[in-house]
Amino acid sequence: QQRCADTQGLPGYDRALLRRELDLFPHWYLGEHRGLRLDGATAGRLEAVFDTLIESALAQPRVFVHRDFMPRNLMVSDPNPGVIDFQDAVAGPISYDLISLFKDAFLSWPEARVLEWLRDYHRRAAGAGLPVPEAFDDLLRWCDLMGAQRHLKVIGIFARIRHRDGKPKYLEDAPRFFAYLRTVIARRPDELGELGQLLDLWECP
Repeated sequence: QQRCADTQGLPGYDRALLRRELDLFPHWYLGEHRGLRLDGATAGRLEAVFDTLIESALAQPRVFVHRDFMPRNLMVSDPNPGVIDFQDAVAGPISYDLISLFKDAFLSWPEARVLEWLRDYHRRAAGAGLPVPEAFDDLLRWCDLMGAQRHLKVIGIFARIRHRDGKPKYLEDAPRFFAYLRTVIARRPDELGELGQLLDLWECP
């Protein structure tokens, strides 16, 4: 998909879209769901975290991004797999669909297994001529920061679905995404330690 899909005509996963997605977390999860209002200093700290995540995403090579590339949207077919629900596709960071697939909304795999899959992807992608960094650790950093952006977005979306649309079930999976966040925060304390402190301040899981 990343190697063959034509990105001509697709909108870009640009700064404005990345920011709109991130803003779902303070608006819908912190504000509407938790009833929290951020003071200027705290909002500034969160803004700095958002800037880090956005700059990392924008610095990555751009490929076809499905934006909801997960097991439920993959079907057995010939050739395999069949991909559905791609109407929100954009041209964007190469790590996004990896995180969407391996850090799923409804089931979790052990982190060691995810790392094995990412290493296998790195090897195969390099062999296929995709623009991945030479060092696996650099790809993992891209994935970790891209993942943090997506995890915050999804938590915000789940809160929006509950409070705007009256569907509470999705928010039951929010702890899964906080667990994903805690994993990458522990691995990237220099870049994400501030986010960990904010989650502690807000008594998030």
